[in-house]
Amino acid sequence: QVQLVESGGGLVQAGGSLRLSCAASGRTFSSYNMGWFRQAPGKEREFVSAITWGGRSTYYADSVKGRFIISRDNGMKTVYLQMNSLNPEDTAVYYCAAGRGDTYLNTENYKFWGQGTQVTVAS
Repeated sequence: QVQLVESGGGLVQAGGSLRLSCAASGRTFSSYNMGWFRQAPGKEREFVSAITWGGRSTYYADSVKGRFIISRDNGMKTVYLQMNSLNPEDTAVYYCAAGRGDTYLNTENYKFWGQGTQVTVAS
């Protein structure tokens, strides 16, 4: 069992940056692949980024590639999402998720989810 708690969301001006954190509880965090997803009002939840259990491989949606960076610290049981050059289209609730499959872009790949953190980018 893994519990996930996101933090670091907030209101930022376009062009600004935020760093999201996802703190995990449970002894098996390091064995899970981790993903970040987001959901804007009236839209489906969409993939943002993922990182494999050891941090060796990372994946990004085309919309965030070159602007967002995912990382993890297994000793701290935390995964991060550094978000740069934010624009209003990035406004959404951001969720982290943990799973052991390798279909990183799919929500079905992830067994455990956090409650989400709101990111709002003002123009």
